[in-house]
Amino acid sequence: MFNAAIKWIGLTAALLLVSSTAEANLLGMPLGLRSALGHLSFDEPALPPMAFTQFCMNYPNQCSTRRMRFRRGPVQLSEQRWQDLADVNGEVNARIAPERNPDGLAGEKWLINPSAGDCNDYAVTKRSALIERGWPARSLLLGEVITRWGEHHLILVVRTSGGDFVLDNMVDEVRPWFRVPYRWVRVQTPSNPNIWASIAARRV
Repeated sequence: MFNAAIKWIGLTAALLLVSSTAEANLLGMPLGLRSALGHLSFDEPALPPMAFTQFCMNYPNQCSTRRMRFRRGPVQLSEQRWQDLADVNGEVNARIAPERNPDGLAGEKWLINPSAGDCNDYAVTKRSALIERGWPARSLLLGEVITRWGEHHLILVVRTSGGDFVLDNMVDEVRPWFRVPYRWVRVQTPSNPNIWASIAARRV
């Protein structure tokens, strides 16, 4: 409990630092734009990854919009919510053994809770685990990025009142979206998990 409190204090300090730095650099910017500083900006509609269609066929409940509440805003970031993110990211990273897909895009299969898998399996497993903990699907967005070495990579973007955070199998640390070393390609939209969009603002 003490360690969790220390982590929460560290998160709060980091958010305040980002906020204060942004305010100093963006004097004169309309308040409405400042409030969106910590969130990804969606641009044009984009086709989802090819394997996403097969994933929805195998796990239709993960792609359903029937129970989504479209008018709710971002999830409030509390100490418990932050602990959920840290726990799920670390636990799934430890539980799934890394295994490269030798068949490339044509052989991609996004599986929830496999014993071994690649980045896709980590991302969808984390999304499923957070939904089981009570997180709304609208706040859990699969995102495709490109690494520094040119590989396509799937991560989980979690949209909260404190900003958008990334759960990644590359690291156990939960990071703000603008602190990951990737080029953004496309992300699920909060209003419908079956609709993806490109990203307008890459960094802040």
